[in-house]
Amino acid sequence: MPLDHSRTFVPVNIALLTVSDTRTKENDKSGDLLQERIKKAGHTLKARLIMKDDLAAIVSQLQQWAASSNIDVILTTGGTGVTGRDATPEALEVVKDKEIQGFGELFRMLSFAKIGTSTIQSRACAVVSNGTYIFALPGSKGAVCDGWDDILVHQLDIRTRPCNFVELMPRLKEK
Repeated sequence: MPLDHSRTFVPVNIALLTVSDTRTKENDKSGDLLQERIKKAGHTLKARLIMKDDLAAIVSQLQQWAASSNIDVILTTGGTGVTGRDATPEALEVVKDKEIQGFGELFRMLSFAKIGTSTIQSRACAVVSNGTYIFALPGSKGAVCDGWDDILVHQLDIRTRPCNFVELMPRLKEK
């Protein structure tokens, strides 16, 4: 995607949530990858947490961050599968004001080229909640790289043309 270098880069404030019953600070490789990429892109990581697959707790954390004036974007990794404990898409469903349907569709299209039909198990999704973007990525390192490198690094850069998510931020709470 072309960058319009006449525009000045605008860093966004990002919160990162890993959803997993097994990940810890020591072994959260997907979270580490996202943190590294967020900073490399020039954005600010405002918060990072690891939480168990607990719907009520995830909803509460997402609502807290979405209400914060210091957070523009929330990225989650994990909890997007189809097992009984995976609850991240359900949490986004609870907190959403608007769904960004194309995100999950594009993620699965890009993922299909790399992992074939296994991508059907991904419930990657995105919403707007209280004027804050929330993107839910699967928990694998490959999926995190696909979501960030192929979609989010571009859409979270105001210089990306013809359009991007950053230029819409001032209008997300319009009524």
